[in-house]
Amino acid sequence: MKTISKLLLYTLVTVLLSSCTDTLDLNEVDTGDGTNNFGGDTLFVQLNPAWEGFNRPTDIMIGKEPFIYIVDTDNDRIVMLNLNGDILGAKTIKKPVAIAQDFRLNLIVCAQFDTIVGGQNQTYSAVYKLDMVSVSHQIENAPVTRLLPRPADLNRPLVEYTGACVFFNNVFYIARKGPNNSSFVDPDNSILIFSPKELFGTGEGDTLIGRVPNIDPLGQGVVSAYDISSLSSFEGQSIDILVTLTGDNSFKTQWLEYVITPVDQRYQSNFLPGSGVSFMIPNRFERPEGCTVDETGNIYVADAGKDSVYKFNTFGDELQSFGGIAPNLFNEPHGVAFFDKTLYVADTGNNRILRFILSTDQ
Repeated sequence: MKTISKLLLYTLVTVLLSSCTDTLDLNEVDTGDGTNNFGGDTLFVQLNPAWEGFNRPTDIMIGKEPFIYIVDTDNDRIVMLNLNGDILGAKTIKKPVAIAQDFRLNLIVCAQFDTIVGGQNQTYSAVYKLDMVSVSHQIENAPVTRLLPRPADLNRPLVEYTGACVFFNNVFYIARKGPNNSSFVDPDNSILIFSPKELFGTGEGDTLIGRVPNIDPLGQGVVSAYDISSLSSFEGQSIDILVTLTGDNSFKTQWLEYVITPVDQRYQSNFLPGSGVSFMIPNRFERPEGCTVDETGNIYVADAGKDSVYKFNTFGDELQSFGGIAPNLFNEPHGVAFFDKTLYVADTGNNRILRFILSTDQ
């Protein structure tokens, strides 16, 4: 645990767009709770055409190149596109569900792999790292390293890796969930910490150094790891994280701020329950599956249970939200990404990617 704390302390100090668009009035769009509409004269612009040809895409990321990466889950592949939406290549990986990118342009992917255990075929959740630079971003040729599961993890076949996020020094977190949470030392519901070996002066590659401490695996309030569905990090040298949860929790989307006190170091909720902040209204979300942060700190949440996407500012105030029952716009949206005033949504149930320009973006 001391090693984890020292590492976290170290991290603290150390288009072209389509010309065809649809403009919708948010006064006419349900925010996702089935009853209320978002007031005001705000408009959002949907860009056409939708990007289709996917099979239950569950995550989307705008890389630092920038290329667009689609986690095309039921087609067993990661698809790389340019900003025009042209497909540049694809990598076959079984059932990918989440993606992140470090500052060396490596891709980190949560997916699956098959192996034989005790003479029987077995499928496990897995985490891979793809070396894009070594093949000049020819994604289909990218070397793949499997980081998880380790041999010692093969006795936990029900564990799933569900999210990833990366920090400025290439330390990254992996969200893990599973049914066995009785262990105080290593419950299934956890956030795992990977560090570049070079931070310890021990060579190249990454090493699993432990779990993020003081996060409740079955917590029904804030600072919980109860079935994490996605992770997202912030820009700069912050190690704050956004977490979405699908477990039995009243606060299914949480902004966790890393704090150092005279007693210890830990994550705490950036917003207090009961403060009246829109972001922290109990049961505001039903099944949030993805989140992201734009360059000004606005937060976007895709709620597959409410068929809606929500936008909040850095103070937790709700700005724009759209989808829900009335417009029938989304069907189980999972992933969201933001780049150059454009919001990208993995519209999972409709097997497509939708793009929007929000009129209030500057």
